[in-house]
Amino acid sequence: MKYFYNSFNIIILILSFLNKSGALHTTGVWKSKDEFFHFITKFGFQKTNQHELEASEGYIFGNITSLLKSNSHSQIYGTLALLPRQFFVPFYKNRSLSLFENADIACQSMFKNIDSESYDAQCHDTGREDFLRKVPCPVGKLCVDEDNPNNVIKGMQLTYTVQDINNPRFWYLSFVACRRNKSCIWEYVKEPLEVKYDLNIVNGRPFIPRTNPFEYHFSFDQQDTVEIYVFCLLYYGCILIPLQLYAVFKQVHPITRLFTATLLAQLAGLILDSLHLLIFSYNGVGVNALNIMGDLFNIVAQSFFMILLLLLAKGWAITRMNLARPYLLILLWLAYTILLLILYFWNKTEVDVIEDIDEFQTWPGWLTLSLRVVIMFWFLYELRNTMKFEHNEAKLQFFLQFGAATLVWFVYMPVVALIALEIATLWRYKIILGFTYCADLLAHSFMAYMLWPNRSEQYLLLAEDVDFSEELEAFDEAPHIVNHHEESIHFLSAEEEVGSLEFSGINI
Repeated sequence: MKYFYNSFNIIILILSFLNKSGALHTTGVWKSKDEFFHFITKFGFQKTNQHELEASEGYIFGNITSLLKSNSHSQIYGTLALLPRQFFVPFYKNRSLSLFENADIACQSMFKNIDSESYDAQCHDTGREDFLRKVPCPVGKLCVDEDNPNNVIKGMQLTYTVQDINNPRFWYLSFVACRRNKSCIWEYVKEPLEVKYDLNIVNGRPFIPRTNPFEYHFSFDQQDTVEIYVFCLLYYGCILIPLQLYAVFKQVHPITRLFTATLLAQLAGLILDSLHLLIFSYNGVGVNALNIMGDLFNIVAQSFFMILLLLLAKGWAITRMNLARPYLLILLWLAYTILLLILYFWNKTEVDVIEDIDEFQTWPGWLTLSLRVVIMFWFLYELRNTMKFEHNEAKLQFFLQFGAATLVWFVYMPVVALIALEIATLWRYKIILGFTYCADLLAHSFMAYMLWPNRSEQYLLLAEDVDFSEELEAFDEAPHIVNHHEESIHFLSAEEEVGSLEFSGINI
């Protein structure tokens, strides 16, 4: 138990560093000798409302200071780049040239497309876009490129203002060890750079009262997710869980216990995720450990619900208490659970930042969906066999309603994954999240309705602790029972014969 606890803590610690929040308030240190290119974050800025510029513009503000005294020289600097996707993709791909070719060539290739649009006071004063900053900033002063102090948030060294009047967009923030020389040609910074950064990235101007707290710190693709989590939390915590706890105390049964465990795991996940998001909306950081544990509880809830559906399809605790082929059932369930975990870890660690994909557009995602479809067909096969074996009208009615509702739950995820392919990335995450929680909420509500004591007592086998079916069959086949049965038959036959003779008028 102690080993498991320590291992779990290590996993949480590792994922806390790898977690890609949609953030934010971000801090860290960049050392150019260790990293030629250092990616900071990806953030979705909302569409700018021209009637409410301050409340709808995007802002990046903070401080970037040197940790080395040698970097105080004005010619020793790297570059902070804030780029939209169309500029960032070639910029990001060309960074790898520094590994195989001259680093100067890598710098020139990375900034080739950017130079035509980016403003620079000495080299390109006709540029329309304010993409770049020289870093680190002078100690106690504004960054070199901040030529208008009125545009800088008070107490900060730099400020970016982002306006997207047509539509929301993702922007990418990163450091690179490149600079312009006196000839305005990009070159690699050979001197070591070591800078400490503390940056805030938000939607809406800081320190104004009109800012929506559930949008301010959130990337556009994650705005409105707090409302989804809080609504589900209130529904499960205030309605569904209390009703189910009443039901499980009213009718003690393994099916209701397993379903209650599913709902409690779901509630635990919602509490942890909601708490993380509420803290995040306050400080732009949140508690990543809470977020990770909440996600893991959600996986546990989905896993419990899957095994519950498969057990019911086989008629366990309704038609029979013993299971045929239990190993196949356990194998499918474990495979599905493991794939859910792999998919979660894969999305946290392996998906490249420039990939505009969701969780189902990775190989673990496709495997999870494929296995879900396989389990669905196996579920239908087992349900069909169970209904053939069953003759009780109330139980057959339960299986019909249960099968129809469960089929919808199985199908919704592949359908949502296909629909998501046609949805813009900025909207995809919140739509998938909304559909997923809506489907689970409806499925759990339907199951609570079907397992309510007044209904379920018609089809649940309530003798859960001791099953005497095998003993009764053995007793019925015992020799003394067979002999007694035969004697009864002969006795009745003799009576019938006497009766028939008396009816014929023969006196015996």
